[in-house]
Amino acid sequence: MPKELKSRDFVISLKDIRNQFGDHILHNQLNLDIRKGEVLGIVGGSGTGKSVLMRTIVGLNHKAAGTIKILGQDVDQISQAELASLRQRMGVLFQDGALFSSLTVSQNIEAVINEHTNLPAQFVREIAALKIALAGLPIEAGGKYPSELSGGMRKRAGIARALALDPDILFLDEPTAGLDPIGAAQFDDLIAKLQDTLGLTVIMITHDLDSLHAICNRIGVLLDKKIKVGTITELSKEEDPWIKEYFGGPRGRAATRSHD
Repeated sequence: MPKELKSRDFVISLKDIRNQFGDHILHNQLNLDIRKGEVLGIVGGSGTGKSVLMRTIVGLNHKAAGTIKILGQDVDQISQAELASLRQRMGVLFQDGALFSSLTVSQNIEAVINEHTNLPAQFVREIAALKIALAGLPIEAGGKYPSELSGGMRKRAGIARALALDPDILFLDEPTAGLDPIGAAQFDDLIAKLQDTLGLTVIMITHDLDSLHAICNRIGVLLDKKIKVGTITELSKEEDPWIKEYFGGPRGRAATRSHD
């Protein structure tokens, strides 16, 4: 079990978060501390607000109540310039990459760099090529449009774009969805290598039990508008019916055996 970390080792801290849309409350008094350098998987049943929670952390959804601290900074207590700088330290891979279809892979990455820096064009192109290589794509993929790529390659291109500004924190929304088992395992390997090489903190929304076993240090389960966090071993001992079925059902047992 990971050693207990001090609060300064938390890169993200959520306190009493409430997310709601009209009268519908998705999360209420939700608390979560994410440790520096860990891979945290987030799971939950349909409608529990997994993507909403991620979007709230990165600033794409406005919370109704609560406090969010990222890298020690309260997002409600800093200036807009400081907030913009903070958000540059977070990279996001949305489902299926969410690339600009009218731009090549290289241009997708270059657009992010150009938006936030004034680097020379040649240097920007070189950075884009480096990110493409980091994502495990052949260099020629840089000149292709998203429609010319397979689903797995689009996800890798999305990773390359998410890494454009050298973030400290990487968010992944269903990264292995739609991939065959071999492609999913290769993508898990990529994330594990990037986390280790770059020292990233990774927050991953997923339904993939193999991914949870392969690369996640801890798992957060959205349940009853809150989140319960632990290792797979710890969560497997929970008595909640959903958790028991998720980790102890046929697919959960199969994933456990395959990673023993």
